[in-house]
Formats: sequence, C-alpha cells, structure tokens
Amino acid sequence: MRINRTDFADFAYFLALAKHRSFRRAGLELGVSASALSHSLKALEARLGVRLFNRTSRSVTLTSAGEELQAALAAPFDAIGTAIEALNRYRDEPTGRIRLNVLEHASLLLLAPVLPVFVERYPGIEIDVAVSNHLIDVVAQGADAGIRYGGTVPEDMVAQRLSGDIRWVVVGSPAYFDRHGVPSHPSDLLAHRCLRIRLGDDSIYHWEFEKDGEEVAVDVPGAITIDETQFALALVQAGAAVAYLPHPCAASLISQGVLRSVLDDWAPIGPGFHIYYPGRRQLPTGLRLLIDLIREMQPLGPKGPADR
Repeated sequence: MRINRTDFADFAYFLALAKHRSFRRAGLELGVSASALSHSLKALEARLGVRLFNRTSRSVTLTSAGEELQAALAAPFDAIGTAIEALNRYRDEPTGRIRLNVLEHASLLLLAPVLPVFVERYPGIEIDVAVSNHLIDVVAQGADAGIRYGGTVPEDMVAQRLSGDIRWVVVGSPAYFDRHGVPSHPSDLLAHRCLRIRLGDDSIYHWEFEKDGEEVAVDVPGAITIDETQFALALVQAGAAVAYLPHPCAASLISQGVLRSVLDDWAPIGPGFHIYYPGRRQLPTGLRLLIDLIREMQPLGPKGPADR
C-alpha cells in the first residue's frame, strides 16, 4: 500500500481517537469536528480493508487490528512530534500548545499568579487548562501534564516539585465563633458545623491534625459537602460553617480579619504541588518554560528539593 498525505492525516486522526476513545474529545484536540473525524476514520478503514474501532452510541473501543495499528504507529508519530518540537530552539519566539489538567488549588495558588506573566513573556504558546479534582489519567485525557499534591502522583510518571509543603488550617467567620464557640482540640469539631470535603475519588475526607507527635483524623459532621474552594470561602464568610483549607487560600481573608483560623497548634503540614508527565517523550518547550517560570516566581514561597 502506497502512503500518501491523506493517509498521514488519517493516521493522526486515528491515533487521537485511539487515545481519547471519544470523537468529541479527539476532535477538540485536533481542531476538527466529530463528523469530520468519523468521515476520516471510515475512509481509512475502507482503504485498509479492516475495522479499526467498534463503535456504539455510548463507547468507542479498538478492535484487535486497531490495537496493532496503534502500537505500530505511536512511536513514529511521537518521534515526528519530538523532532518538530525541537525546532523551537531555532525560533526567535517559542510556539506551540500545552494542555494541563490541574487541581483547583493549583489553579488558584500556582497558575493564577504565573500565567499572566507567562502569556506576556511567551505570546506564541497557547495554554489549555482543565481544572478538576477528580483522579484521572491525564495522558488518556490528552493532557501534556498534570499538577497534584505530592503523594498522589501516579508512580509511572516523572514528577517535579513546584512548591514547598503547605499548611492546612481550620477557618471560620468571627461571627460563627462568637455564636458557636472556639474549638480547642480537633475532637471539639464534632460539635460544630463543618464543610465536609469530597475527594477526587468521591470519598469523604477526614480532617487531619497533628501536634507533638499525636495525629488525629476527624470525620467531621456537616450538612454541606463540597469540592470547590471559592464556594467554601463564600459559605464560611457567611457564617454557615467552618472549613479546612490550605492556608494560602484563606491567608488574605485571615489577615483582613474577615476569617479567623483556629486549632493553629494542630495545623498539619502537607505535601506541596508537583507537576507530572510521562517520561517517554521529550518535554514540550512550553511546559519546560512554564515550570521554569513557576520556579522563578515561587508564588507560594521557596520550595524544598525536587522529588523523583
């Protein structure tokens, strides 16, 4: 079979669909419509004479032939992408696009301060950020990298530390504490109204504390369960409950007297943010520049030594 330009385009479409298992998500990555992607796939299957995907209204899965073709094409296409990416060093201005999947806290505390400077310094680089607290496979979702707290990074990824460790605090409004009293021990929270935290795996987080070698995890009570920080801060300011948050998320409100932190002598230190990505490919120029800028600006202050 002679390979032509149409085949190369269709192979690229095939690989995107094989990665995402979704016409919509693959189309978004490629900048084409789902119908155009479907037409390309049908044409490729007709030319090859084999079915590459099993398609239903709810799922897209590779056939055995599709799995074999994906395995054969992935490395050569990765090599082409790496070669093109390497040309950035010859350009006066780096270009490209990076896709990130980040925790909400990382979007607020790391990216929000850094990205305005980044886009001013590197206007030729596009950044696509998906904010999610769910534990997902960032590669399967089409992202170049993800940002999570240390200790939750998948073991098969390369990880780099982006911040120092972070202190977690209990905060509430002064009016709330005037009405309900101030807890002096983590167990006192069992008599308070708390914002329960839903984790990325849909479990409910037990608030963690430590003091003088003693560690306590409290399954706090509360009528409201959340997974979003700005919503939590609005509820806490309104006096609805107390919240458990990274100190940097509430620091300005605490300094203004809008919120008050309690149980400070029990406040634990948790792992800081790490960026992670697959190690089999060359790091995209845009991602490398973003990591460098975060380290230069240090929006959360100096950090410890890099992990792995």
